[in-house]
Amino acid sequence: MNRLLMALTLCVALPVAAQDLLVRNATVHTAGTQGTLKDHDVLVQGGVVRAVGANLAAPAGMTVVDAKGRPLTPGLFAGLTGLGIEEVSGEAATVDANLALGAMMPAHEGSSWRPEFDVDVAYNPRSAAIGVTRVEGITFTVLSPGSLPGGSFVAGQGSAMLLDGRFDAALPGSRSLFVSLGGGASPLSGGSRAGQWMLLEQAVSEARAGSGDGLLTRAGRTALAGYLAGGRVVFHVDRAADIRQALAFARRHGVKPVIVGGSEAWMVAPQLKAANAPVFVDALANLPSSFDALGSTLENAARLHRAGVVVGFTQGGDATHNARKIRQLAGTAVAYGLPWEAGLAGLTSVPAQVFGLSAQRGRIEVGQAADLVLWSGDPLEVNTLAEQVWFGGKLASMRSRQTELRDRYLAPEGPLPRAYSGG
Repeated sequence: MNRLLMALTLCVALPVAAQDLLVRNATVHTAGTQGTLKDHDVLVQGGVVRAVGANLAAPAGMTVVDAKGRPLTPGLFAGLTGLGIEEVSGEAATVDANLALGAMMPAHEGSSWRPEFDVDVAYNPRSAAIGVTRVEGITFTVLSPGSLPGGSFVAGQGSAMLLDGRFDAALPGSRSLFVSLGGGASPLSGGSRAGQWMLLEQAVSEARAGSGDGLLTRAGRTALAGYLAGGRVVFHVDRAADIRQALAFARRHGVKPVIVGGSEAWMVAPQLKAANAPVFVDALANLPSSFDALGSTLENAARLHRAGVVVGFTQGGDATHNARKIRQLAGTAVAYGLPWEAGLAGLTSVPAQVFGLSAQRGRIEVGQAADLVLWSGDPLEVNTLAEQVWFGGKLASMRSRQTELRDRYLAPEGPLPRAYSGG
């Protein structure tokens, strides 16, 4: 155990597990306009950053951590995940991210289109997956509902969640509507992506009129209408042609578009820039995973950034249980041409800005919530460890289900098998 980790362990035992903290001698990656500040201190009082500077004075009795030049960053973004609403992927009773009413209801009994579906109410802050993610320096995520057969490609709504273990974890102002488009969603739209735009336009007509042919319920019309007044709509889409259609739809109906996936987004970078549409890319996507993603390239993020597009990161595949890999995405994007500061921003200030959280989170600046991570080295390198995480200046537990199992089975043999030991 190195000296820094020993010091942090001692801090846990102090009665001051409070919101007041001074981190000294850090390489402070602010993820803001100040960029990186070497040999700087960060003063936290009342859970909020009160000062960033050199040689700051520590008020009497305040917890002081000497970073010894180590990197200090804002808490990182997990991407769009099912953290807290998906525990065991193969056990349906623990997966609350999907709605498939159409699979069990005759057509005459109601529509399976439910934009009013909101996954926030199923959030479980005690999920083991959250603890595993938190010890990797990740402090917030956005819940993303999914689409299943019997459901709709308008998947529903989700919010940003703070991963500090609280039940009321939803962050105000972050709720978004999620829409899946392209070839993968065509079975939910009559077998054609053209059907997606036909149905979307019908849904908009019903929402604006407050009535219609029954595609939406009354609650669904109300929910969708709320997004047509400048709300945020997240489009899961990869093909360049489909991205252009999503931007045109957003322009027609007054919604703020966010592109997720965007394997071919670099091909339409000027249009994305003109629409002020951020893109959350999977920077590990290289070889085509489908006919929608033939233009996949590891340079996607760098090309978008050079064109002036705001770039963040999220994973395809099993993003929930592999959320800790998000740093690898950013690091790979940097290796293929994205500036390092932009790589860090894609995990901090960009998602905070896009999802309406920038007034309080995403940067290390005066007035921001003190959600901080102290690292053993470059946070975009996969062999770097999060030494300590703070939420609002409070020490977060650096234990998880995985560390408990590790310690159990590393312990010496006793009279009983290790599986019978505590923990």
